[in-house]
Amino acid sequence: MTAPAPATDALALVTAHDAAIVAVVIPCYRVGDAVFRVIKGIGPEVHRIYVIDDCCPEKTGDRVEQDCDDPRVVVVRHPVNKGVGGAVITGYTHAASDGATVVIKLDGDGQMDPTLIPRFIRPILEGRADYTKGNRFYRLSSLRGMPPIRLFGNAVLSFLTKFSSGYWQVFDPTNGYTAIHGALLRHMPLDKVAQDYFFESDMLFRLNTLRAVVRDIPMDAVYADEVSGLKIGKVIPRFLARHTVNLAKRIFYNYFLRDFQVASLALMLGLPLTVTGMLFGISAWHESAVQGVATPAGTVMLAALPILIGSQLLMLAMAYDMQNQPTLPAHKDIE
Repeated sequence: MTAPAPATDALALVTAHDAAIVAVVIPCYRVGDAVFRVIKGIGPEVHRIYVIDDCCPEKTGDRVEQDCDDPRVVVVRHPVNKGVGGAVITGYTHAASDGATVVIKLDGDGQMDPTLIPRFIRPILEGRADYTKGNRFYRLSSLRGMPPIRLFGNAVLSFLTKFSSGYWQVFDPTNGYTAIHGALLRHMPLDKVAQDYFFESDMLFRLNTLRAVVRDIPMDAVYADEVSGLKIGKVIPRFLARHTVNLAKRIFYNYFLRDFQVASLALMLGLPLTVTGMLFGISAWHESAVQGVATPAGTVMLAALPILIGSQLLMLAMAYDMQNQPTLPAHKDIE
C-alpha cells in the first residue's frame, strides 16, 4: 500500500497556504458502517465534511447525525435518489457556497484511503494543478486487487475519455478519488454535469472547457467483496455515444469558437477528404460488384488519395491536440 503522509505534515501544508479551507464530500448510498471508518480516518487538515444521504434506504444521514460526534460533519439529504454524480454535485455546491478552497470527493464505502488526502490537495494548494484524481494504473503492483473485467473496462474507458476530454496524459477516468479547487466549482456549470456513472468523465470534459490543469495521483486499487454497479458491457456503448458528443463539443469550442489554429485547418480539410474518399470508394466498389467487373486502377487511386491525405491531416490535428494541454492552472486567473 502507498505510505500516507503524516497528519502533522498535512496540517502544516494547509495552514501554510493562506489558511486554506479544505472540505470533503462523501456521497452515501447503501454504504453501511463503512462511512464511519471513512470519517474517522479523515485527518485534521480537513475543516468540513459533507455527508450526502442520497435517499439512502439505510438512513445513513440519520445514523451519522446520531452516532458521529465529529463537529466537522454536515449531513445533507436528498428527497429522491440522484445517483453518485448528483450527490457529489450537491456536496460541491454546499462546499463552494461555504468558501472551500479545495474540495475532495471520497466514497462512503471505504475503498478510498482518507490518509492520502494530502497527496491530492498538495498540487492544488501549491498552484500546480486545478484538479487531481487517483490513478490505479500508475504502478503495476497496484493492480493486483483489480478484477480483470474492471481492468479491461477501465482501460477502454480511459482511451475514450482521452479523446473526448482532451486530457491525453490522464488515465483511469472512472476513479472517483478526486480533489478540485473551489474557484473552478464556483465557475463551472454543475447543473450540466452528468449525474450518473458518467460523472467523472464528464467532469474532465467540463474542466477542459475551463482550461484547467489536471494531474494524476498514483494510488492502489482496493476491492472487497462488493458488487460494482458499473456494468462494463452495458456502459461502454452508452458511454461511447456520450464521449462522441463531448468530443464534438470540445473541438467546436476550442478550435473554432474560441480560436482558430493549425488543428482547425487540418480538421476542416482532413475530415471532408477522408469521408469523401470513403464514400466514393464504397460507391465505386459497389458499382463494380454489381456489374461483375474489376474496379479500374484510376478509380481506386481517386478513392485512396483523398483518404490518405485526409487521414494524414487528421493525424496532424490529433498530434496538435495532444500537445495543446493546459499548463497554467486556471484557478489563478479565475480568482
